[in-house]
Amino acid sequence: MILMKDIVRDGDPVLRKVAKPLTFPLSDHYKKLADDMMEYLINSQDPKIAEKHQLRAGVGLAAPQVGESVQMAALLVPDDEGKIIFKEVYVNPEIISESVRQACLSEGEGCLSVDEVINGYVPRPDKLTIHYYTVDGEEKTIRLKDYPAIVSSHEIDHLNGHLFYDRINRQNPYDLKEDTVVIS
Repeated sequence: MILMKDIVRDGDPVLRKVAKPLTFPLSDHYKKLADDMMEYLINSQDPKIAEKHQLRAGVGLAAPQVGESVQMAALLVPDDEGKIIFKEVYVNPEIISESVRQACLSEGEGCLSVDEVINGYVPRPDKLTIHYYTVDGEEKTIRLKDYPAIVSSHEIDHLNGHLFYDRINRQNPYDLKEDTVVIS
């Protein structure tokens, strides 16, 4: 079971590396890693389990965040009522197209690897088309928008050595393009 002590924190060089692609079939080690990352997300979104193990809630977790510099990320995205609207483990994901229109979360973003609150809007594409493989090696291409697209962009950034605050406008953290979709 992945716990908060297992999450790599900002400042560790693994978070700034471009992660290596995986080859198929995945080894048992990487299949277990995928299961463990998803289990963390499920547990972190369950108030009783999260409190018992002192887990910070997460909607995404990339392999570099647990010290593995490989192209894998788990996503478990709930809606406002807590119903899961997107659940997947990406292996070797690639954004193949993105909208010009941007979106951001009204409260900004956080990250399990970043302990301090960093204020500001984090503009990302509102729509993404992502090509990836499942843990079983199935090739997929999906189109996402709004919150699932934001979470996917955040996790794919991790695989490319970027953290969310790299996207915040340093001069004016709350400056947005006029047609940006702000999701509350």
